[in-house]
Amino acid sequence: MAKTKIAYFCQSCGFESAKWLGKCPSCQQWNTFVEEILEKPNTSVPNWKASSSPTQRANKPVQVADITFTEEHRLLTPDKEFNRVLGGGIVAGSLVLIGGEPGIGKSTLMLQLALNMPNIKVLYVSGEESDKQIKMRAERLTSVGDERLAMNDSKSKINSSCYILTETSTQNIFKQIEELEPDLLVVDSIQTLHSAHIESTPGSVSQVRECTAELLRFAKESSTPVFLIGHITKDGMIAGPKILEHMVDTVLQFEGDRHHVYRILRTIKNRFGSASELGIYEMLGEGLREVSNPSEILLSQRDEPLSGITISATLEGMRPMLIETQALVSTSAYGTPQRTATGFDTKRMSMLLAVLEKRCGFKLGAKDVFLNITGGIRVEDPAIDLGLAAAIISSHEDIPIPFKTCFAGEIGLSGEIRAVNRVEQRIAEAQKLGFEQIFISKYNMPTAAKDKKRLDLSRYTINVIPVGRIEEVFGLLFG
Repeated sequence: MAKTKIAYFCQSCGFESAKWLGKCPSCQQWNTFVEEILEKPNTSVPNWKASSSPTQRANKPVQVADITFTEEHRLLTPDKEFNRVLGGGIVAGSLVLIGGEPGIGKSTLMLQLALNMPNIKVLYVSGEESDKQIKMRAERLTSVGDERLAMNDSKSKINSSCYILTETSTQNIFKQIEELEPDLLVVDSIQTLHSAHIESTPGSVSQVRECTAELLRFAKESSTPVFLIGHITKDGMIAGPKILEHMVDTVLQFEGDRHHVYRILRTIKNRFGSASELGIYEMLGEGLREVSNPSEILLSQRDEPLSGITISATLEGMRPMLIETQALVSTSAYGTPQRTATGFDTKRMSMLLAVLEKRCGFKLGAKDVFLNITGGIRVEDPAIDLGLAAAIISSHEDIPIPFKTCFAGEIGLSGEIRAVNRVEQRIAEAQKLGFEQIFISKYNMPTAAKDKKRLDLSRYTINVIPVGRIEEVFGLLFG
């Protein structure tokens, strides 16, 4: 009888050790090692196309110039936001991992995608729900992209080429795949699958790694795109070993606040496109609705001017959008003033407060300062520094910012307004939404004849105000 092999894996990073360790030498986390039983793959256990290809030829090195490459054809979905996040559509043979908090809408997003793919055979594998539960959710979801609300005829809104399989064994899943031959595979979720090659429990480090490796081999050999839904830990990271994110081609993060109706699909890693794109959805009773113009939902409708509110032009990937930044400055009731920021880096907020106090003379050391980015999104673009600083001073002096005023500029430690990238798209977005003036850095203005072709102010009807110092902005706003 063969001896059972036992190894210890770190649940945080997947580091393997022959003995138990209190501290992981890779990620420096404590008490994360668990015991797992390992077993070599058994030849009697069927694998992906093991029977059809008993002998495989070894690959040989090929020169780059000799590799034949045709134009890449992407599979476009009816969801334009989803196409944007993937870099222009689904790439054949790609492995995509989607993570998010429980109940945020990952399964709804993928089931809605499977139901709305015309003339595409989709296999939806679920290890968490029964087929009847998925059927109930499928009848609730409508084709949001086409806005077909045929509530009386359920077959008219459900894709006839969508197949549901409730299974957790990868060997049984591959048997059904060989018979069905789907064009798209969705797995919900990767933590529920288990392989007969590994004796550990589903969701363990070795099981997640083995199941992902089998699905990766299937995707590359059959050129079938595979979507994996993954759980996250309490720290917001994808549950399982860190190598899981390295194995897949694309990592998407579905985030948002349950108390808000808007969800954000953000790209973390993408081998076939930009890794800084995001898509915005609105959670409705009949499913997720894509938001084509996020600026309109992120800006609140105000009847009267209020202090502490400004509009900033930011970029998320290739998409310009206008966001509303709110600030509240009040006298501290305790000895230590509070510094709280929602949707913005707290350390950068402290830097802005230090610049305002040092360069502009505002006494903010004994004040409580609260910042908020509306809509429940988080922004890391430094171009909103100028808008945040104007909102802070507006709240401190209790003077409203004029209507139809927008800001786009980064603030340096010496109080200068630094140039930001792609300022033309920010100006165009502000003009499209009816703003009358926008403050930008004077270093974004053309300084030579060749620069005028890049930034031609004659194309814009909005009043572009270039500024170089933070004192100039406050002089123009508050006199």
